[in-house]
Amino acid sequence: MFGLDLIAAVGGLIVLPVFDFIKKKFIKGEQDTPEATISTLATTKPETLPAYVAGLVELTRAKIAEFNQDVIGTPSVWVIDLRAAIRPIATALAVGALICDGMAWLELNQGVRYTFEVLAGSWYGSKLTSHK
Repeated sequence: MFGLDLIAAVGGLIVLPVFDFIKKKFIKGEQDTPEATISTLATTKPETLPAYVAGLVELTRAKIAEFNQDVIGTPSVWVIDLRAAIRPIATALAVGALICDGMAWLELNQGVRYTFEVLAGSWYGSKLTSHK
């Protein structure tokens, strides 16, 4: 049983950093970026640069409007804070439940325990990749 617990915890911890490493190392990023186009236009056709930037601004505004089409106005600060706190709170509760299970104060179902281990491990693993 302990082996599966270890696999779940370590798997949750290293899956995101390993995936991030593989993605950066072996999957080539898009070569045609707006920044690359701006750089090329600045050196080859500087007279078209203002029109390109204006078009890029309008495209970005359209993407933002489409993304926020279901949001009316600015959400309240408490809603923003609550949305930001959901994953850390779930991770803290998972770690607390795992500690209670380890101290025999609580008996977790095997599947629930594995889920909590992966949840806690993936949160800590995402923290490893977010610091560049």
